[in-house]
Amino acid sequence: MAAIRMARERARTEVTAEILRAARDQLAEHGAAGLSLRAVARELGMVSSALYRYFPSRDELLTALILEAYGSLADAGAAAQARVGRAEHRRRWLVTCRAVRRWALAHPHEYALIYGSPVPGYLAPKETIEPAARVMLLFLDVVRDAGAAQALIAGPAQGRPPLASRLEAQLRSVTDEFAADVPELVLAQMFYGFSQLLGMVSLELYGHFVGSLDPTEPFFDYAMSTTVDLIGLTAS
Repeated sequence: MAAIRMARERARTEVTAEILRAARDQLAEHGAAGLSLRAVARELGMVSSALYRYFPSRDELLTALILEAYGSLADAGAAAQARVGRAEHRRRWLVTCRAVRRWALAHPHEYALIYGSPVPGYLAPKETIEPAARVMLLFLDVVRDAGAAQALIAGPAQGRPPLASRLEAQLRSVTDEFAADVPELVLAQMFYGFSQLLGMVSLELYGHFVGSLDPTEPFFDYAMSTTVDLIGLTAS
């Protein structure tokens, strides 16, 4: 009985992987808004009713694709960081930025799914929050380690404006949940750097540097290094 159960679970895992592969093809061809369970079933030679046993709705299939994309991106960033010494805070940040860019260029449609325009009619469930946070936590770990090592230059004394009270309250709610040991100002700088990264990647991915800063890699490296300076991450 155990062997039969394991064979069924293995078969289900394989079919699920095939469904997700076909769904990624549909995503590339039609975009997230055009994703159709019936079209995925046709590509796989399945009847729709059989596919519904794996994903009862389009939204559940979208959620699976989103979870997969966040996981793949976070794994790419973590792998890049693992090749750098933990005390090399500045370099850790930069290699993670480059890993995010490489992943986005290799997976443009998955990037658009998680960081592009919201899919009409789709409301992401709570189960996507933690996987989404994995990506940002890679950067949060860098500033946390830098702060603990006193290798982070931060604060109004270095020309940075003080936090508005409303922003400080917002950041405090984040630190309470995810980073109780990180000062609000440091967290604000981390969000700033992460926003700069996604903005740069999005501009490149959607063709806004064509005819000017294309190829974009030299400008990307310049922008990320400048951002690191503003955040206050020093070399090890």
